[in-house]
Amino acid sequence: MADTATSSSPASSKLQHFPIAFFAMIMGTTGLTLAWQKAAEVLQLPALVSQVMLILVACLFLAVCLGYVLKILRFPEMSLKEFHHPIKISFFPAFSISLLLLSVATVQVSADLSLYLWAVGCVMHLGFTLHVITQWIHHPKFQIQHSTPAWFIPVVGNIIVPIAGVTHGFVELSWFFFSIGIVYWIVLKTLIFNRVLFHDPLPEKLLPTLFILIAPPAVGFISYTKLNAGEIDGFARILFYSAMFLVLLLFTQLERFRRIPFFLSWWAYSFPLAASSIAIQTMYLKTGSSFFGLLSWVSLVVASLVIALLLFKTFKAVRSGGVFKPD
Repeated sequence: MADTATSSSPASSKLQHFPIAFFAMIMGTTGLTLAWQKAAEVLQLPALVSQVMLILVACLFLAVCLGYVLKILRFPEMSLKEFHHPIKISFFPAFSISLLLLSVATVQVSADLSLYLWAVGCVMHLGFTLHVITQWIHHPKFQIQHSTPAWFIPVVGNIIVPIAGVTHGFVELSWFFFSIGIVYWIVLKTLIFNRVLFHDPLPEKLLPTLFILIAPPAVGFISYTKLNAGEIDGFARILFYSAMFLVLLLFTQLERFRRIPFFLSWWAYSFPLAASSIAIQTMYLKTGSSFFGLLSWVSLVVASLVIALLLFKTFKAVRSGGVFKPD
């Protein structure tokens, strides 16, 4: 009887439904930390801001990891259910992406820590990529309505690897991961547009994931400039302006997104906006254009305000238990 009471307690219920999508929050907040690190270099803003943010993000990452580890230990069947879910499976690689982003954020603090995070993140993300693609190929459970922009996470996340990889001297390995991400970005983008254009529209809960479309070309631009010794060539410009078009396209639909009630899927806004801010600042640094300078400030402010709002909304939802409910 005691075990039954314990398993049905509010705390136990929250743990049972602790969503893997929480790691998208780590991606977004780490991305914003990197945007402020870039702003300290490009816009001459205080480095202290990004340093404080990095400490807070590290604590948040550890808290989310602890929560999900406890869920695995207490409710392994629920974790396995998520892992085999045709949509939720795409959020498991958000953990390895978080490691890769933290490796970028810590490279100035500790090269050894950054290398360790990068190495573990690479191995884990390659494993997730192989597993997810294998699931897509061999399992008949996937249907057209399961395809969402969240599918970009496991495969296109490979594009992040070169950002720290080049710094640590792994140039060819970085090209390997970059190639996977870019090629399969094109494949997946075609599939997602086919789903959006010719099939039932995305459910309201998943509409924010459309912002994930921004991330591959924006991060691709950042990674490619790293691989290309900082040069902005024609391909870099294609990636950059593709991302900017998607930002413009989605911002013209703000009224549609504004009407959506809060879900954890709102965190899909965060990392793409942070990545586009870094990309714009990089373009400003390389070209010196006053237009990109103005856009750098605007993009950083927008990303900061959006992620601050997301943290506030998430904190309220955690307190009320709104994010710990079965779908």
